[in-house]
Amino acid sequence: MNTFTPGELNALVSLLDDTDYEVRSHVREQIISLGTDIIPFLEEKWETSFNPEIQKEIEEMVHDLQFSLLKKRLIEWRDSEDRDLLTGLWIINTYQYPDLEYEKLNAEMHQIYFEVWTAFKNDLPPYDQVRIINNVLFNTLRFSANTKNFHSPANSMLSAVLDSKRGNPLSLCAIYLLVGKKLGLPIYGVNLPNLFVLTYKSGDLTFYINAFNKGLIFSKQDIFNYLEHLKLEPKDEYFEPCAYLQILMRTLRNLANSFEKLGQMEKVQEVKEMMSILED
Repeated sequence: MNTFTPGELNALVSLLDDTDYEVRSHVREQIISLGTDIIPFLEEKWETSFNPEIQKEIEEMVHDLQFSLLKKRLIEWRDSEDRDLLTGLWIINTYQYPDLEYEKLNAEMHQIYFEVWTAFKNDLPPYDQVRIINNVLFNTLRFSANTKNFHSPANSMLSAVLDSKRGNPLSLCAIYLLVGKKLGLPIYGVNLPNLFVLTYKSGDLTFYINAFNKGLIFSKQDIFNYLEHLKLEPKDEYFEPCAYLQILMRTLRNLANSFEKLGQMEKVQEVKEMMSILED
């Protein structure tokens, strides 16, 4: 892992509360240069230290190391060929829950898919297939709109939404989308202003689904009416499927907005760093 012995590492950590800023800074650099493998050691030191200054330094270093790992994963995701949606959402999820394993999230999503799949019938018309998904997600599993805490950062964390069964339009659509994709259905995300929805788009059949309103089915004309109500000009992107990259960007925008409302400006800056990676 590194060229330091356990004794040397202990000595380095003990210097984290040195009165000389340059010493502290140099020690931090040396520890951080060891990479994420050092995190378990630092966490152990945090638990056994009775010095609040050292604990605070350790917390900041662990966060910095975890955040660098997140950014590295985000770059890999951006440069990957398929830009898998669940992987992307998991990476964002690790911002708030750094220890969350992808496998855990995947297993929970598979369980939801399995519940839908057991009720699903391939030979039904599309509208009826969507009604089955709606029934399982919103009646059986009781997913619903988080209207009480609409701006909570938890709404952008898939693991938190799966635990609470409450989400914002984007997170509920993401769950719906992942299930639909696994069922082989032509369901995609649509980036509307102030609202994220889904479209079922196949051949000459196109309709829309509002996961924030229990999977309400609506038409293209309804989107025109919605845009007119907002006094916005219709654009193609308000009617057409968007890429997974756009879903991640919108998730990050929602997250930045949530932290801004909470006055957590350091987190807003870090989320903006994540957004700039996807904008490259």
